[in-house]
Amino acid sequence: MIDLPTIGIELAKRRKALRLRQNDVAERAGVSRATLDALENGRMGELGFAKVARILATVGLDLRLAEAGPRRPTLEELLAEAAHDEGLDRRG
Repeated sequence: MIDLPTIGIELAKRRKALRLRQNDVAERAGVSRATLDALENGRMGELGFAKVARILATVGLDLRLAEAGPRRPTLEELLAEAAHDEGLDRRG
C-alpha cells in the first residue's frame, strides 16, 4: 500500500523533472506552498484525498486502484516460522 511519504517523494521527483517550483504547483492545485512542501518532505500526517488528487493532477500523475499483493506476515507468523526453521537445524 502506498503511503503519503512515498507519494511525496514521487511528487517531488515529477515536479523537479517538469522544472516546476513548489509555488507554481501549489497555486495550480489550490493548496499552500507549505502544504506541498510538507507532503514532499514526509512531514504530512494526513491530507484529504481531493487535495492529493489535485496536486498529483497538476504534475500529470494520478492514483490508481490495484489488486493488493500478498499481505505482510504478522509477528506471530514470523516467530512460528523462525521456531520451525530452528527445529530443522537440529541434528539428532
